[in-house]
Amino acid sequence: MKQKKNPILLAFGASIRKLRLKKGLSQRALAERSDLDVTYISGIERGVRNPSLKSLESVAKGLGCSISETCKALDKLELAKCLPKKAKKKG
Repeated sequence: MKQKKNPILLAFGASIRKLRLKKGLSQRALAERSDLDVTYISGIERGVRNPSLKSLESVAKGLGCSISETCKALDKLELAKCLPKKAKKKG
């Protein structure tokens, strides 16, 4: 069964792609500047990777921006709607 992609990860990936293209960088160049693998950068941009804070720091440094700048697109999401719903207690 194919799992639905997380809207938060998709929005974050789109933000990274937009910043990378704005800087005129290829995925390979960003990977080298971030000291990450190019397949990892690709996975972030496609919304299939859930990067750690350390990876976020590396990507932000590779892009020459702050971590908060990489997350600006997330401000536009209604994050409460993106989070998994809690199961109701039977009782």
